Amino acid sequence: MKTKSILLGMALAIMPAFSMADNNVKMVVGTYTDAGSEGLYSFDFDQENGTATELSSLKIDDPSYFTFSKNGRYIYAVSEKNNSLAVLNSIGFDPTKGTFSFMNSQLTHGADPCYVATNGKIAVTANYSGGSLSVFPILSNGTLDKSLVLMSSKKMGPNRTRQNQPHFHCTIFTPDNYILTTDFSGDRILSFTYNAKEKKLEDRGIAAHVRPGSGPRHLVFEPNGRYAYLMNELSGKVIAYQYKDGKLKEIQTVVADDAHAQGGADIRISPDGNFLYASTRLKGDGITIFKLGGDGSLRRVGVQKTGRHPRNFAITPNGKYLLVACRDDNTIQVYSRDKSTGMLTNTHQDIDLSHPACIRFYPEK
Repeated sequence: MKTKSILLGMALAIMPAFSMADNNVKMVVGTYTDAGSEGLYSFDFDQENGTATELSSLKIDDPSYFTFSKNGRYIYAVSEKNNSLAVLNSIGFDPTKGTFSFMNSQLTHGADPCYVATNGKIAVTANYSGGSLSVFPILSNGTLDKSLVLMSSKKMGPNRTRQNQPHFHCTIFTPDNYILTTDFSGDRILSFTYNAKEKKLEDRGIAAHVRPGSGPRHLVFEPNGRYAYLMNELSGKVIAYQYKDGKLKEIQTVVADDAHAQGGADIRISPDGNFLYASTRLKGDGITIFKLGGDGSLRRVGVQKTGRHPRNFAITPNGKYLLVACRDDNTIQVYSRDKSTGMLTNTHQDIDLSHPACIRFYPEK
């Protein structure tokens, strides 16, 4: 009995250390640098109490969107410039210390790259003003090779102000490695595959047509990969789709933007796959909350008002907190999340940062 007691005591003594380590994740934030921001910032984020401690920063122009490599050792960040300075940057990242090291950059040859995704072999940017995609092979040391592919659109939509020239807004890899791209002006989602042998994109047609004037912006998959959800910027609606082999079949459309401000922005799904969140801007800024059904359907359950211009937000890997990048308030708001209802509560533990635009956690669930 004495031996068992000693072993139990040792186990109890060890458990808090493991629990404490598991609570902490690295958070990286990309910013617009027109108001004095360095560019990229890293933080240690405590998933138990919702507090952040700044670790490091890297001076880089307008990293408004970025993504991690799978092992967390590299970050691929756009420099969202509307000229020949538009590039994709490869940045070394220490996932333990949170420090950065610039590696290299390559021209996108498309203006205003605003989104980047990677499958570990290539990185793909959606170039908003260029209305194009750029594809970059990733070399063995994590650096980027020159862009080999430039896929562009010529289609424009009925909104004469916002769709008067081609725009691509998002590009993501599907679970089965198709590349889906939101054609903002063309009101459609395009489907591609990458031919590694010939180093080219292969057009797989239109994954889905969207109602004219919708302005498809961001697309996200739920954890099992059977369903995808689209945030439309102009219509302010979320569309639920069934996904198969690079194609999307519409299930349902639900309004997220009550103000009809044509400012639909980001879309995320909770790590447990039970709730979907969509941000809206320009008027009535906030996060709209939906309960996900097992059949891919949506049920709207609430709205959380936020600071100004919630361009992007992220949910912690444990699902306990949702952090909102309020660009025009120069702050990141930290909300606790009720896992059973999906509702959000402001913790008032704001992180002050000039023009935050993108938040990512490592490791992500």
